[in-house]
Amino acid sequence: MARREIAAQAFLAALPMFKALDEATLARLAAATTPRRLARGERLFSKGDAATSMYVVVHGEIRLIARSPARGERLTGVVGAGRSFGEPVMFLERPALVDAEAAGDALVLQLTKEAVFAEIERSPRFARRVIASLSQRTEALVQELDRLALGSGRERLVDYLVRRAGNGPGPQLFTLPATKASIASQLSLTPEHFSRLLRDLVAAGLLQMQGRRISVPDVQRLAGNKAMP
Repeated sequence: MARREIAAQAFLAALPMFKALDEATLARLAAATTPRRLARGERLFSKGDAATSMYVVVHGEIRLIARSPARGERLTGVVGAGRSFGEPVMFLERPALVDAEAAGDALVLQLTKEAVFAEIERSPRFARRVIASLSQRTEALVQELDRLALGSGRERLVDYLVRRAGNGPGPQLFTLPATKASIASQLSLTPEHFSRLLRDLVAAGLLQMQGRRISVPDVQRLAGNKAMP
């Protein structure tokens, strides 16, 4: 993968968790980061690994996948650029609960637990930022559970596709971040039901597919077609 240099301090300063921190605090945190460049499918950590760091995605996406002999593979989340992950188990000092791997070429900043803990002790402002970030993530998780609990399978799929597509003007192109079976599991759908719903949306002209590549000609039109026609 092509190398991209990253000015860690400037990048952290633009993120909500680190925004408005003083230069000395940012410099100490940036000095404790290690850039991790990953190719598609490369694993950052595995379930059961010691949680010694938190991570911030610079570019690309990281898939969080739960795997078990009984339930197989289940996609639990996708972390995009500018977002962090790994904090909950790091603070609890428990092993990782999922595998983390790159959906495509990705660059991640790894920030050590020791540096984060030391800065929380030193800086009340940083401590509040961390608490706010974790609170927002909890709120987002509750909203996600509400989406999964309510509505039909088609509604859940359309909602997922709309969120992946974003709200930019014109046709939107994106790649599904994991296998269709994994995403189906995330949406509480069987793989067969998931595939049938995708075919229905393609037949209705609401999206086009080629493998895992999806094109949405009109995101607003897709969003307005959650119910079965």
